[in-house]
Amino acid sequence: MSVRARWVAAAMIVLTVTGACSQRGQETAADPVERWPPVATFSVLGYDPVTGEVGGAVQSRVFSVGNGVLWAEANVGVVATQAIVDVSYGPQGLELLRQGRSPAEVVEALLANDPDPRPERWSKLGRQLSVMDARGNVATHTGPSASDWAGHRVGTHVSAQGNILAGPAVVEDMVDAFEATEGHLSFRLLAALEAGQAAGGDRRGMQSAAMIIVREDGGVWLNNDVVLRLQVDDSEQPIAELRRLVETAARRRERVRGR
Repeated sequence: MSVRARWVAAAMIVLTVTGACSQRGQETAADPVERWPPVATFSVLGYDPVTGEVGGAVQSRVFSVGNGVLWAEANVGVVATQAIVDVSYGPQGLELLRQGRSPAEVVEALLANDPDPRPERWSKLGRQLSVMDARGNVATHTGPSASDWAGHRVGTHVSAQGNILAGPAVVEDMVDAFEATEGHLSFRLLAALEAGQAAGGDRRGMQSAAMIIVREDGGVWLNNDVVLRLQVDDSEQPIAELRRLVETAARRRERVRGR
């Protein structure tokens, strides 16, 4: 495997504040699952057939969603793992894509091989994931126990998925926005997040957002496949802050091209 392989970006929960603090205070260290909130979020995966770039973006009402949800590798693909999340689906999914499995086969294998170690409180029936290969083929799964409203929609070179959402319009509008937006992949992914939020987004609100885009030698400096890896860990307006970062990166790309 090359030095550049396995660039990842993230989204696993380490902290959340809710009105259930008093109840959580009664939980014991012997059962940490009691304190794990689901990665309730909406995310989008996308591919640009012109540049060969593939990536994803995510927003959630949790701290630092860019710490486990999104996993990507140039010439391999991108994975989003969320809801009653098993973060290992990310690296496992990329490894299966490397082996030549199709996205549908990857989703099937991940679910079939999941040992479901916490079926009572962290069941694999609540997993939500999307897998896109390096050519934009995609397969998505929403488990029947993912927190309502939960679902997904697949379009041309795009998938949108989420849970604890205002309703199906969130993912529908995300796909429509991605397909209608022109320009760099980062702006198309961003447009999808903005459309999802405008449709109601995460019913609990906003806190963090993240984006990753990869392409072989697509990043700055030598042997860097990461075109963009951006995180907004804690903000009242994380999507607006992500837009600022995406626009800053776009100006930087233009300066580099002008040299």
